Amino acid sequence: MTRSVVFAYHNIGVRCLRVLLAHDVDIPLVVTHEDNPSEKIWFQSVAAVARECDLPCIAPKDPDSPAVVAQVAACQPDFIFSFYYRHMISPSLLALARRGALNMHGSMLPKYRGRVPVNWAIIHGETETGATLHYMVEKPDAGDIIAQSAVPILPDDTAKEVFDKVTVAAELTLDRILPALVAGSAPRMPQDASRATYFGGRKPEDGIIDWSQNAAAIHNLVRALAPPYPGARTLLSGTPLRLLRTRILDAFCRQGPAMAVEGGRIVAYCGGGGKLGVLELEVDGQSVDAGGFQQRLGSQRVPAT
Repeated sequence: MTRSVVFAYHNIGVRCLRVLLAHDVDIPLVVTHEDNPSEKIWFQSVAAVARECDLPCIAPKDPDSPAVVAQVAACQPDFIFSFYYRHMISPSLLALARRGALNMHGSMLPKYRGRVPVNWAIIHGETETGATLHYMVEKPDAGDIIAQSAVPILPDDTAKEVFDKVTVAAELTLDRILPALVAGSAPRMPQDASRATYFGGRKPEDGIIDWSQNAAAIHNLVRALAPPYPGARTLLSGTPLRLLRTRILDAFCRQGPAMAVEGGRIVAYCGGGGKLGVLELEVDGQSVDAGGFQQRLGSQRVPAT
């Protein structure tokens, strides 16, 4: 029986762990994270699945500690899998997998290596992303590709909606290729480094709207940060706003930057051109409609900066 140590977190971690179990892979150890109390936990728990399935599970702060490395080594794994585990897995751990260490990444590699690939793909206006199973090497997300599956990004999809598609793509990809991987017949396709793109993690200040951009760019930021993510933020007449869902009404008009109520709905004119319908908005942390916007900010067009 194939033995695998699994490093996993989040929904992709849950679904891919269940795929391994469905294929009767022996899992002597699951390594996950303790949930961060300051983070909004909207996703499923790998630790809960491990408990349900009677799998040994640890959540070390440092996966490279000598104790963890020794515990993984004692499992004598054929494979090590990483499914949305948030730490880089060190070469000393990778070397313990007799038949290779593999990661499920949330993009169509070699594009969007690095952190939060779904959010970055939406920000850059991509119409497609997906999930890629690849061998892990010391450089992040650079190892040979085993299999990948694409999903569409529709014009108004939010990051959560796209992430749900990517989760299904990850499950399908692993389920499809796992028998060949276990049998030793799975393909290995080197990545084309000339096509690679890399993006790091996002910071709170990255969620501030730049009103000099056009409607498409601002719409992409809004949907990339829509709940359960923190939301795209701005100040209007000194009042903090979060734009949670928008739609492009006009891609070319030039009357901004400003926000106003027109025809009973909130609209935003973008400095780089274009007009957005604001479908969900928070003012000072409170959800408001067109009437509430006028009560708080007046009936005249309010400049956006």
